[in-house]
Amino acid sequence: MNLQQINLKSYYTQNHGAIYLGDSLELIKSIENNSINLILTSPPFALTRKKEYGNETAEKYIEWFLPFAYEFKRVLADNGSFVLDLGGAYLPGNPVRSIYQYELLVRLCKEVGFFLAQEFYHYNPARLPTPAEWVTIRRIRVKDSVNTVWWLSKTPHPKADNRKVLKPYSQSMKQLLKNGYKAKIRPSGHDISDKFQKDNQGAIPPNLLEIANTESNSAYLRRCKTAEIRPHPARFPQGFAEFFIKFLTDEGDRVLDPFAGSNTTSFVAETLQRRWISFEINENYVMGSRYRFSQ
Repeated sequence: MNLQQINLKSYYTQNHGAIYLGDSLELIKSIENNSINLILTSPPFALTRKKEYGNETAEKYIEWFLPFAYEFKRVLADNGSFVLDLGGAYLPGNPVRSIYQYELLVRLCKEVGFFLAQEFYHYNPARLPTPAEWVTIRRIRVKDSVNTVWWLSKTPHPKADNRKVLKPYSQSMKQLLKNGYKAKIRPSGHDISDKFQKDNQGAIPPNLLEIANTESNSAYLRRCKTAEIRPHPARFPQGFAEFFIKFLTDEGDRVLDPFAGSNTTSFVAETLQRRWISFEINENYVMGSRYRFSQ
């Protein structure tokens, strides 16, 4: 997609894309149908307490989000993917969970027409023990360290290639490849053939992504501090964006983040030579996100 195809003025550009300041529900209307290969985003979560980035309550969240979803489906290519990272929430004043993520998933599939390609879980081992009331004060819950991630698609056959996101083999697997393995039926009943010992240059990753979010002294944060710009308080790690961009797109494909925040998605897309577009409604966050790209 050429930037000229969007009749709007970008806030800043890079070699492969541009960010636009404004309401993404309005901005996205300037994107043509079937033109985006991947929408990768972490919108404001439905939380009990209001945050500075403008989150909705769980009760209102689904109705707030659905108009965006219809636009996402319109702009996605037929083999495109929509990856939605959502944090959980507790019911106000109670140590039990909201099920808004699951209610949203059902409506995205039943009403908007998306398919659930696969569910993922983003485990952040560095997350603080929250919510404090139930975890550290009353000690009746364990800390919440996992976000649900819905990988949705416009059709049942989105583009994907897990060979692009292989993990290094474990030491035991390396030994197996070195010493060989006798094909046999396991006690579980699985028939492990001699194909099991083929070296595929890495292991297929699970749908549990263990990626610590420990960006405490990054160049982005240091430059924001120097410029006296408040950084976005809820950034997801670059490794998260890198996994899905590699997995679901090829070089030259088009990536959209409609809730850009600190613009991690687009920074990774730029690095991986994908064309990108991002939208963000908060000008301070857009100003700060420029520092991700600064040398």
